[in-house]
Amino acid sequence: MSEKKQSIWEAYKFSILLIGAILIGSLIGIHFGEAAVKLKPLGDLFINGMFMIVVPLVFITISSSIAGMNDMNRLGKIMKNLFLIFIGIGVVAFFYVFVVVKIFPPAAGVALEMPAAEALKPFQTGDQIVKAITVTDFPELISRKNMLPLIIFSIVFGICVNMIGEKGRAIAQGLEALSEVFLKMIGLLMYYAPIGLGAYFAALVGEHGKELLGSYARAIAVYYPLCLVYMFTAFPVYGYIAAGKEGIRALKHVISPAITAVATQSSIATLPVNLEACKKIGVPKDIREIVLPIGATAHMDGTVLSTILKISFLFGIFQIPFEGIGTYLSALALSVVGGVVMSGVPGGGLIGEMLIVTMYGFPAEAFPIIATIGYLVDPFATMINASGDTMASMLVTRAVEGKDWIKRNLGND
Repeated sequence: MSEKKQSIWEAYKFSILLIGAILIGSLIGIHFGEAAVKLKPLGDLFINGMFMIVVPLVFITISSSIAGMNDMNRLGKIMKNLFLIFIGIGVVAFFYVFVVVKIFPPAAGVALEMPAAEALKPFQTGDQIVKAITVTDFPELISRKNMLPLIIFSIVFGICVNMIGEKGRAIAQGLEALSEVFLKMIGLLMYYAPIGLGAYFAALVGEHGKELLGSYARAIAVYYPLCLVYMFTAFPVYGYIAAGKEGIRALKHVISPAITAVATQSSIATLPVNLEACKKIGVPKDIREIVLPIGATAHMDGTVLSTILKISFLFGIFQIPFEGIGTYLSALALSVVGGVVMSGVPGGGLIGEMLIVTMYGFPAEAFPIIATIGYLVDPFATMINASGDTMASMLVTRAVEGKDWIKRNLGND
């Protein structure tokens, strides 16, 4: 029995430590209130450390995986399936949350005063798409605020290194070595994670606890359970499709990325933990190092869930029926496609909320309302986004390598 307990501890040690730290931090925040904000610098040390490492990590992992490929047809297969799976999971998330908000309207019984707001600037699609995929100068590329341009640059760089053949082999090997170095740095930083995340949560709960219990409690009461139910029902289905019963058993490795995502509220900051989780699952190196960095920016099923919640909430407080084929189709497009595009734009969350207000003709005063909801639901939205990347990488592997991939790959990487 003691050996069994020890094996459970070894398997879930990091997750248990993170959960414990977050719970302790939350209790400190509840007890001390705004005084707990003094602990925030301890949390910022960890968050900033993750952000500092993740930009070069994204470039190195993507470019090294592509540069080292012997078969470029495999890259095409990975990218094709990645796109289809991202869209497919987004559509599943849409129909799920659509049913939930119909049964449990998030604005039922909510009374909110309309805060004053400045007039919204018109949304210009062309400008935002250009900003989403390009930057004006190279130094701007080396920033977590411009992840989508960095990913595109990394893919093109890796392809070009691969195309020059023997001359590029030394570069590919150097990138591979750098990838190992940065993963080792992340391993060292994760020793500080329980302290950093505990302090961060203490400050977060201490500062914003009242908002969670105020006028927005109904939306949160719908959204948080909605995310948990989605995670515990859809993820096992995805795991089974990806690798049968082994895929379901592999879900234990999703715990650490999910907890890290809740605490950091950033899919990008969760990327290092996700890479390690997928390695333990048996996702091949080239697939995880392409799918996960792209997924951290472009795979947003949690954002799909929160977007429909916001739309339904606004329809409810303005007493407008959330119905009609046109309304449903626009909500689908805005949540699935908009989630991908807006995630690559600095301030993309606010732009997405601005789109909701302008697309449906709500007054400008509605913008601060859904911006507040966006902030409050962000931890669980990020949890679904980041842990969903793990599931997507498993599904891409199933599509690329066949049904027995998990048995073949475990222990080979």
